[in-house]
Amino acid sequence: MKRILSGIQPSGKLHIGNYFGMMKTMVQQMNTSDLYVFIVDLHALTSVHDRERLQTGTLEAAADFLALGLDPERCTFWVQSDVPEVCELTWMLSTLTPMGLLERCHSYKDKVAKNIAPTHGLFSYPVLMAADILLYQAEVVPVGKDQKQHLEVARDLAQKFNNAFGETFVLPEPAISESLATVPGVDGQKMSKSYGNTIPIFMDEKPLRKVVMSIQTDATPVEEPKDPENCNLYALLKLFASPEKMAEVHDLYLNGGAAYGYLKQDLFELINDYFAEARARKRELLANPDYLRQILARGAEKARAKAVVTLDLARDRMGLKY
Repeated sequence: MKRILSGIQPSGKLHIGNYFGMMKTMVQQMNTSDLYVFIVDLHALTSVHDRERLQTGTLEAAADFLALGLDPERCTFWVQSDVPEVCELTWMLSTLTPMGLLERCHSYKDKVAKNIAPTHGLFSYPVLMAADILLYQAEVVPVGKDQKQHLEVARDLAQKFNNAFGETFVLPEPAISESLATVPGVDGQKMSKSYGNTIPIFMDEKPLRKVVMSIQTDATPVEEPKDPENCNLYALLKLFASPEKMAEVHDLYLNGGAAYGYLKQDLFELINDYFAEARARKRELLANPDYLRQILARGAEKARAKAVVTLDLARDRMGLKY
């Protein structure tokens, strides 16, 4: 079985972009792969400097995954900072990382343009991400289009290390679902906590309706034809509606009659129903935080067992064992 790895930040409420972009795929792959899933709290430090928020977010992210069907007995599930080996490998890789490689990373430029503080951590984010991937010898990494460049950085650094010190790291391959690579937010940009344009997975009914009704649409009259391929409301409906429902909606877009208000109401009901069972399960899990901590601690033990082997090999290759 191939080793698949993916992580998610506990920097805010997880949203449907996280779910369709990564979480749903992870749950589906538990039975067919050697699955590694982790909560990237060290990455979250680039934007979260609130102790309580990070602690709460980490447990919430764990509850989110479990509520949505992740089985910790059929995968390795842990919190990034509970495996300190990743920090040492990050430094080792950083000594091989050309400045130009990081300067070309568009994610850093995009975040700074969105007024996120341009710190060293944000700039070197791809090196930590590379260490996350290479430490566990991941073969496949599901990523969105916006993260593909970071995966390429991980491959470049693995290649540089292998060329300099001998074969040590597996070269990871990206897995990108073209249909789900970029889930639009309420403003039409990629859905992202950084942009504040998300639809949270476990939002209560009343605020969920308000968020869905705020989805930006154009001013084309109801009776006029519309372009479904350039409408973020249509793209979001496709994630939840049946093929039969989408055939009706598609016809309304092309021939006139697509009323955005009614379609938003349909989307609200679909999202609310889709996550109803998971929402109840999450409440149960958060009522027992010690249970969550035990699951994460066991997962960290499993992750460290793999991490120690890889780091020991890398240290030996670089001459750090004597």
